[in-house]
Amino acid sequence: MSKRDELIAKYAADLKEKCGVKADMDLLTKVTIGCGPSIYNDDAATVSSSSDQELETVKKNFLMKKLGLSASDDLDGGINAVMDTYGRSNRNKYRAVVYYMLVKHFGKESSY
Repeated sequence: MSKRDELIAKYAADLKEKCGVKADMDLLTKVTIGCGPSIYNDDAATVSSSSDQELETVKKNFLMKKLGLSASDDLDGGINAVMDTYGRSNRNKYRAVVYYMLVKHFGKESSY
């Protein structure tokens, strides 16, 4: 099993245990691949929900650029819903899991 496959399995377990979501493994794999090498860097692999700057980066670089959403799509509301589902007190919020849940929240599976 490759390192990426191990991480995808870990992300699927995180979705099930912390979010109560059964992962669409095909979509989770595509989202994880889309994260690129950041998944291998401990700092870049996670999203800090307490950092406004980090959440702004997620909004601009992922939701607007990658998914093609506009500011009128209540991006902050979507991010907050995902963070609430993942658990704000949970220290390790994996980027691939957050992105997967955002894709599902906004119904943008077709982007992958």
